[in-house]
Amino acid sequence: MKFLILNGPNLNLLGTREKSIYGEHTLDTINACIDIFAQQAGHEVSFAQSNVEGELVDLIQEASGSYDGIVINPAAYTHTSVAIRDAILAIDLPVVEVHLSVPSGREDFRQVNMLADVVVGRVEGFGGDGYTLALQGLIRHLEESKA
Repeated sequence: MKFLILNGPNLNLLGTREKSIYGEHTLDTINACIDIFAQQAGHEVSFAQSNVEGELVDLIQEASGSYDGIVINPAAYTHTSVAIRDAILAIDLPVVEVHLSVPSGREDFRQVNMLADVVVGRVEGFGGDGYTLALQGLIRHLEESKA
């Protein structure tokens, strides 16, 4: 199977931004770990990061027909983006949401999640390991849905 790993705004700054919340690992380091996991499991992954909401929407739309599923860390767009929500609804692919921290334990404005009811699952609070957990869950979801 082939999966798209999408990252939203400011995640390109991982490793330097708010290390107490987001950890010390860079996005490149996290992506390398995801790639190793996917290869060992016999799957393929592609990566994209954008600070631009419309670019993320385009990537979600373009994933249909090319990928079996998406793992997305929408970052701040989790709390604001109807456009990303609608893009997920418009495609016929399962999407798993991942967050490095636990948004529900943070500021009040992070209590809103625009994607909660359109994703098949969510992993949060495990730092960079959350991506691998999300991918593992997505693979299992797809295998069980085919059975």
